[in-house]
Amino acid sequence: MAALAPLPPLPPQFKSIQHHLRTAQEHDKRDPVVAYYCRLYAMQTGMKIDSKTPECRKFLSKLMDQLEALKKQLGDNEAITQEIVGCAHLENYALKMFLYADNEDRAGRFHKNMIKSFYTASLLIDVITVFGELTDENVKHRKYARWKATYIHNCLKNGETPQAGPVGIEEDNDVEENEDVGAASMPTQSPQSTSFSTYDPGNMPSSNYTGIQIPPGAHAPANTPAEVPHSAGVASNTIQPTPQTIPAIDPALFSTISQGDIRLTPEDFARAQKYCKYAGSALQYEDVSTAVQNLQKALKLLTTGRE
Repeated sequence: MAALAPLPPLPPQFKSIQHHLRTAQEHDKRDPVVAYYCRLYAMQTGMKIDSKTPECRKFLSKLMDQLEALKKQLGDNEAITQEIVGCAHLENYALKMFLYADNEDRAGRFHKNMIKSFYTASLLIDVITVFGELTDENVKHRKYARWKATYIHNCLKNGETPQAGPVGIEEDNDVEENEDVGAASMPTQSPQSTSFSTYDPGNMPSSNYTGIQIPPGAHAPANTPAEVPHSAGVASNTIQPTPQTIPAIDPALFSTISQGDIRLTPEDFARAQKYCKYAGSALQYEDVSTAVQNLQKALKLLTTGRE
């Protein structure tokens, strides 16, 4: 991908979007679709904050130039031309990054890459708002990821051992953004074949992230940090992922014929299309179980009018 023209210095008014822009830069080569939507979020948010003062207008104008350049380069990418595909791509990427960090946390492997992954997952959930309002579950994942990143960062900074896995979070206290957390180091590229740790089903209920069932041992994205850096002082043992269990297919779906009195609404068609897009996005990560479950949901909706 061609290099983008640099942005002018960030106006102080736009401090709240600085980490989203940094995430965009980190993903220019890693995942240009993620980079594009991070900039789009920053653009939309910046316009709401201040679009009148000269320095802010200049910055937003240059950011718009970057967006237009990216859109030309990615013009034939469905994740850019179709919002449903783009939303599915971003949600899956954020989820896989969240799962990687959560797996490391549950295994008691605390390091900067894990902290950065938690924090970046929370930023990407912010970005999902370019497609509309977040689900309650997305909101909970975002708050938990951001809080976990800050909690573990502060523990390590103070020489304390963080408590692994889910711990209580005070609902009344909003997590403050931490410059050190957002700037934690992260490799620009990581091995593609490294295995990842898995969830302990006994300690965690079945996950459901915006309607997608997450099987134990779901893979993290190809460019998610896969190894504990040597400087972290933690032994990095490769853990083989649990083989994926393909969900049983309801035999009734093979013989189901849409009844004549079934009337599907435009919303039904949109939901079915979304399930199919989620399935396609899951297959990009070789997540067969999630793909099958979403295709079954789409088929049931189209043939019965019910989910």
